Amino acid sequence: MCYGVFQEYYSETRFLKGSLSATGVIGTTSNGVLYLSMPFLFAAFSQRYARYRHAVALCGVGLAFISFLLSSFSTDVWHVVATQGVLAPLGSALIYSPTTLSLGESFTTSNRAVAYGVVFSCKNIVGSACPFLLRFLLDRYGFRTTMRIWTAVITGSSLGAIFLIPAAGHHTCTRSRHTPWHFLKHQTFYIYGIATIMQSSGYGLPQTYLNSYAKDVGSLSQASATLLLTLFNIPGILSCSFFGYLSDNKRYPLSATTMTWTSSICSALSVFLLWGLAPRSSMATLSLFSIIYGFFASGYSSTWGGVIKQLEHESAARNEAIDIGVVYGLLNGARGLGYVSGGLAGVQLLKTGSLHGPGKSGYATEYGPLIIFTGLTSVFGGWSVIWKCKRPFF
Repeated sequence: MCYGVFQEYYSETRFLKGSLSATGVIGTTSNGVLYLSMPFLFAAFSQRYARYRHAVALCGVGLAFISFLLSSFSTDVWHVVATQGVLAPLGSALIYSPTTLSLGESFTTSNRAVAYGVVFSCKNIVGSACPFLLRFLLDRYGFRTTMRIWTAVITGSSLGAIFLIPAAGHHTCTRSRHTPWHFLKHQTFYIYGIATIMQSSGYGLPQTYLNSYAKDVGSLSQASATLLLTLFNIPGILSCSFFGYLSDNKRYPLSATTMTWTSSICSALSVFLLWGLAPRSSMATLSLFSIIYGFFASGYSSTWGGVIKQLEHESAARNEAIDIGVVYGLLNGARGLGYVSGGLAGVQLLKTGSLHGPGKSGYATEYGPLIIFTGLTSVFGGWSVIWKCKRPFF
């Protein structure tokens, strides 16, 4: 959520050896590793190894601690790629997977989407508060001390949270260890899985590059650039819970198709009309983009509760069993595929753009191709509306 601060710091200080352009991959690769590992972890700890959830989460804390601590000793680009981009997110996945499984089992179909949305809102709270905090620490204490402080914060907060999670109940540990895979025969799963991949491939790019865009292209101050990242995350605090509420709302029920389409089309419009057409140095327009895109794009993951609910209804109609933990893990895996592909594409797209192109809008900069890519992937994130057009839209 805050990697853009580090990305900019690496470019400014150039204290790392190696190709600095590779640091642009770290943020999206980190998200990719985090989410790509979840299908395996959710499948393993949903039923078969449910009794080991607490132990695995504690192992994740240990791995995250080692990764961030080793990162503070980095001297080469590949060091931070390995520690921040691979090992640390793997540790985070070991924490997130078992705890989220416990969360999903604690709520019923009628309020599960809200519960997931609240969790995503917490993610945005961190993303809103940390950019200025991390920038302050980097400027005052430097990279190495900042990473050690961050290591202590992550370790302490994670340990405290894990011990608040209830252990897997007896019914969880003793029920059938065979995972039902019937949902893989449902077209619905693939429609939303592909949509998630497309949306995620562009979602991580503004978080990574908007900070650098504001300084390099817009010639904005450091404080203004960091503010954009904060404005990106603050709306998500509300939207994640709000989209979850809309997915669970009984009075005016909205389908998963409606929710994903709304999130996607509004996100795409903000990219094309605000980021792309904004004058390079317009702080007001970039701020408006951060707020609108941050609100609608951040809420996309909270629609998964509605997707799972739809799959549950389809499975019930066919008298099939379904494991929501496994489904949720696979949706996270789809998100990871999008993050990795988007991160790799972003590095290449920056090479095709021109810093001094004709015109004064974002399209006329080296970030132009990246902006277009972000907008298009947002559009395709709502493609389920094409497949569902023959059914009731609401």
